[in-house]
Amino acid sequence: MEKNKNNDISKFIKMKRKEYGLTQEEFALKSGLGLRFVRELEQGKTTVRLDKVNHALSMFNCVVTYRKKEKDE
Repeated sequence: MEKNKNNDISKFIKMKRKEYGLTQEEFALKSGLGLRFVRELEQGKTTVRLDKVNHALSMFNCVVTYRKKEKDE
C-alpha cells in the first residue's frame, strides 16, 4: 500500500472507531483483531496485512479494493 493511502485508511478507521464510541481495546475485541494490530493500523504502519485491514473496515461496512493504475496517475 502507498504510504499516503495507508494513512488515509488509518485516519478513517480511527475516526469511525471514535464515532462509534469505541476504545482501541473495545474495537479489537468486537472485530476479533489483536490490540497490537489495531494500534499499528491507526498509527499508519505500512506493512499491515490487507486482509486484516479489510477485516477492520468491515466493522464499518467498507473494504479496500484494487484497481489498475492509469498511466497518467
